[in-house]
Amino acid sequence: MPFPISDHFDGEVFCNPEPTIRRTDGKKFGLMTIIRARMKRDPAVWAQWPAHVENKVYPKPSGPVPAGAVDVTFIGHSSFLLRVAGQNILTDPVFSKRCSPVSFAGPARVRAPGLTIEELPEISLLLLSHNHYDHCDVPSLRKLAKRFPKMRVATGLGNAAFLAGKGIANAVELDWWETVEMNGVKITATPARHFSARTLNDRNKTLWTGMMIEPAAGPKIYFAGDTGYTKFFTEIAQRLGPPDLALLPIGAYEPRWFMGPVHMNPEDAVKAFMDLSAKRAVGMHFGTFQLTAEAIDAPEADLVAAKAAAGLAAGDFVTLDVGETRREPPP
Repeated sequence: MPFPISDHFDGEVFCNPEPTIRRTDGKKFGLMTIIRARMKRDPAVWAQWPAHVENKVYPKPSGPVPAGAVDVTFIGHSSFLLRVAGQNILTDPVFSKRCSPVSFAGPARVRAPGLTIEELPEISLLLLSHNHYDHCDVPSLRKLAKRFPKMRVATGLGNAAFLAGKGIANAVELDWWETVEMNGVKITATPARHFSARTLNDRNKTLWTGMMIEPAAGPKIYFAGDTGYTKFFTEIAQRLGPPDLALLPIGAYEPRWFMGPVHMNPEDAVKAFMDLSAKRAVGMHFGTFQLTAEAIDAPEADLVAAKAAAGLAAGDFVTLDVGETRREPPP
């Protein structure tokens, strides 16, 4: 691979500078470990979703966004529409029924996307953090590329060729700390503590990233992608400056012995928020696909407890309902 050797690339595969091994014998998790962990998921803890969430209908995002502000619409999981400085930006767009290699099996969404592809405004920029199926949804990407042929894509090293092979053009690959300007928006890829794979044979062949988004006339936004808690949050703030808004994952975290190195729980997310010195945060990566063992409402409840324990105000770190739009900073 034509990538430079670094603390996160050994010439063959990408890696995390921080350990992600949790087995006491020092061995890596094998396929059967993953299968056993998946089998422990209890569908009953997600079947209750319609009973305890009011399915509100929210107005579609429209109208001008003031200079210095961003309208954040939660589509679901890690998918957001960001309307800022005259640009419409999508993060890790997943609109399919399932996040899976096949359309007939695998984790199915429990709520429809907050916006359909047909309801989206003209998308100028798409951020793709890594290649897992719950973040890199090829059917959705193909539809978006067809509808928005001028749309540009920012992603991690190794992903552009894969995307081009699926008919998604205009992708720019970034290494950690590398910056590109797209349509007047500065994008810097940031370290994350995760991994990549789409098959049994391509683990860590492509790079996972977060991204700092700096519009010419808008707030600085940090999109964490998918990550476990990492020392890099502090370095991100030191090198790039604290974000005005951080989009941080809070779900898919149980069991901790297995998910802890690669997925944050709400307590981790609150620590990340503080390490980043962010002004405000919005939670993501919860309440859409049952990927792990915690109950569907656990991430939001645990976030409330973690904020209280850290002495944060309720409005410092919030979650949005699917389809809900929030303006930052608030008017």
